[in-house]
Amino acid sequence: MIRLWPMPMLMLILLAAVAASSGAPQPPGTLDAVFAHMDQAAATFKGLTADIRQVSHTEVVNKDDIEEGTITVRRAKPKDTRILVNFSKTSQAQHQIAGGKYLSYNPKTGEAQEADLDKASRSLVNQFMLLAFGSNSGELKNAYTIKLGGPDVVDGEKTTRLEMVPKSADILKYIKRCDMWISEKGMTLQQKFDEGQGDYLLATYAHMKVNPNIPESAVKLELPKGVKPTKLK
Repeated sequence: MIRLWPMPMLMLILLAAVAASSGAPQPPGTLDAVFAHMDQAAATFKGLTADIRQVSHTEVVNKDDIEEGTITVRRAKPKDTRILVNFSKTSQAQHQIAGGKYLSYNPKTGEAQEADLDKASRSLVNQFMLLAFGSNSGELKNAYTIKLGGPDVVDGEKTTRLEMVPKSADILKYIKRCDMWISEKGMTLQQKFDEGQGDYLLATYAHMKVNPNIPESAVKLELPKGVKPTKLK
């Protein structure tokens, strides 16, 4: 189940992460080492596919809503990242961000929703994208206060956890902190978005494949014939 967060929080659930590269040699487990991987990846990232597991925790009722599925990402050009998520566990919903628009479809109800991202929403989405797609360390440091959280293990793989606090007051309305678990290969295997008051969104990525040749059709949500999306405000 996807929470009915205000925009652009609704799109935040779509964000996966990638930073795969050989990277310049750096002392392991340091911020400089993680940044080196990200900087190398920023110049070459074009797309990826991965399995996604998303846990939405609501503290007041101590409830976890769990979704599983796949995510496909295509970076057509700088600041034009297109995303398609297909959930298969619970909602079976599909979600797309492309060309300044958000589109979703729920096959259980046959309903679709869409929204145009205005200038303010696009700015916030771009800020969230810094946590994900081919961003360099300079961009991250300008937008977030970053601390080294230390070593950790995600799904049996060694990672370094980063603690990131948004500098933007607008971002802080939705996210108090984001933790990112970066593998030794420079891939982000897990993200945790702290919404405050004990609520959080935890996204874990597996079987990630960086692919520079993902076609436009792979990130396009095709609605069934006769389905017309409802406009979200």
